[in-house]
Amino acid sequence: MSALPDVLVLLLAGFTLLNCAYYLYFSRFWIFSKESKTKISKSDSGVSIISCVKNEAPNLPALLESLVKQNYPVFEIIFVNDHSTDHSLDILNAFALRKPNIEIINLQSTHGKKAGITQAVHKAQYDKLLLIDADCIPASPDWLGLMTEKFTKKKQIVLGYGGYKTYKRSVLNTLIRFETLFTAMQYFAYAKAKNAYMGVGRNLAYTKKLFNRAEGFKKHLHHKAGDDDLFVNQNATRENVAICLNPDAFTRSEPEKSWKSWFIQKRRHIGVSHLYKPKHQLQLGLFYISQLAFYSLAIASLTVGYGSIVLPVLLIFRELLVLRVIVKVSIRLKERNLALYTLILEPFMISVQMLIFISNIVVKPQRWN
Repeated sequence: MSALPDVLVLLLAGFTLLNCAYYLYFSRFWIFSKESKTKISKSDSGVSIISCVKNEAPNLPALLESLVKQNYPVFEIIFVNDHSTDHSLDILNAFALRKPNIEIINLQSTHGKKAGITQAVHKAQYDKLLLIDADCIPASPDWLGLMTEKFTKKKQIVLGYGGYKTYKRSVLNTLIRFETLFTAMQYFAYAKAKNAYMGVGRNLAYTKKLFNRAEGFKKHLHHKAGDDDLFVNQNATRENVAICLNPDAFTRSEPEKSWKSWFIQKRRHIGVSHLYKPKHQLQLGLFYISQLAFYSLAIASLTVGYGSIVLPVLLIFRELLVLRVIVKVSIRLKERNLALYTLILEPFMISVQMLIFISNIVVKPQRWN
């Protein structure tokens, strides 16, 4: 029994080092990514903006006004109305009468968002496609130009940051924003290391040529989710992905307002992660295991009363490193106040993820809504 504390701390040391290595890896995207805030594309090649709409009447007016004011010479906006039962279609039709560059598709298929995006891509006039959700707002009129200037002959996918609006004194809102920041930290770092594994449809661009060459969502059409992350995961290469970290190219979305709806949303997103490339499943799985093991073994070591200086050194070193990385990431992604909650929200987020994993095993996630 006397050897038990030593074994626990030895295991803790191993997983702590592994976890710290991951955080050092994540830091690469803000260390090696410098962008001008004023650089705007001068290209006159057209862009097709695509947005799927399902009962978004309260959010559409702001999005429409923001999109038509984009500082870009040639673009069209394609909205896909996915069986909305509110006034979304009326709002779109009224706006389209005043703006000739707006196209509306009334989705007849019942296969959801992937079918809608596929129809929009086929209808698109231009090779450059920029996707945004209907509840999002671009940070500036330069969003379109800044995102699409990242396209080159080699770069066919552009990953942008899609954050959420801030609501004060809301624990759920803080958790949603922190989890979004945490996820962005990872997929930007992986992309910067030429190992991209996902993007978010709230702010994502790719070419029509790539979409057609990949036969769209054919490889995962039987899954309702994955129109963004699975498409990137299955079509990203070492050379064809760019990232856009200019704050003027960010988007902000309306967050879920209830714990239940957010939990269902996360179940749906995590529910397709088993379709990622094996190397990404391994890399992401090891990171989660290193997080879970760190907290579990730290609690176990403290419980058995381990008295060596090694334990507090490990705990303090790891927490300071994590805090430093999250602070830098939050500054880069304009989420400065989130870093204050890191030491509380990270373990809480790990617990929620475990609950989601278990729920997805027991009950199949539902479709998007």
